[in-house]
Amino acid sequence: MTDTVLVTGGTGTLGASVLPLLHAAGVRPRVLSRRPHADTADTTYVVGDTVTGSGLAAAVDGMATVLHMAGGRGDDRAAVQVATAARRAGVRHLVLVSVTAADRIPLGYYRAKAAAEQAVATSGVGWSVLRPAQFHGFVLRTLGRLATLPVVPAPRDLWVEPVDVPAVARQLVEVTLAPPQGRVPDVVGPQVLTGEEVLRALLAARGRSRRVVRVGVPGPVGRACRERANLSGPDALRTGRTWAQFLADRE
Repeated sequence: MTDTVLVTGGTGTLGASVLPLLHAAGVRPRVLSRRPHADTADTTYVVGDTVTGSGLAAAVDGMATVLHMAGGRGDDRAAVQVATAARRAGVRHLVLVSVTAADRIPLGYYRAKAAAEQAVATSGVGWSVLRPAQFHGFVLRTLGRLATLPVVPAPRDLWVEPVDVPAVARQLVEVTLAPPQGRVPDVVGPQVLTGEEVLRALLAARGRSRRVVRVGVPGPVGRACRERANLSGPDALRTGRTWAQFLADRE
């Protein structure tokens, strides 16, 4: 097995699907985590923090590829730290997981992702950026809370294209093991759904009857949603289970 791929975010939701695929491809990844983990037969763990940069220099030493999946508060700062460490270590391929419409939605999360993309693209390292849509589980956690109310408010201006985590992982591993490609096609689910369609499907899957009322999304975010600025373009890869299939398997 080759051991020249460093993975950040390998202990998260996406990492749980990515690591087995790397193993199957003959890669023994080095996984950066803020907390110590015992090494396994096919994975090495190192301690570090992408936001502060602690442990990064040692983590990237000897690596040919860095797959940066770690996300959260400080995404923009973390990308600068990872990109700087990668350049200094002579890394040949830096892969970033971003989000669909990172440069088009006026929210701090999206702005940080857009800044992270810029940090990677200007790092001096060969790079690839993959933008997935929101994962099924994320949509379930956010909109799913509304489905518990006696009267369910459905955002009428919101359109989503939720995607399966394993489908994103497959494409991400393919990109990681290939030469640098710059921006690659977004990876999104097979359907574009309204907020109401998402909620009605969830209610049906749970066998619940609720009154659903359409409500607007206010402010600049609402305007961006009405313009469907949060959706992918025509070259996106549509793949994985539908929202209904995900719910049927889960609920």
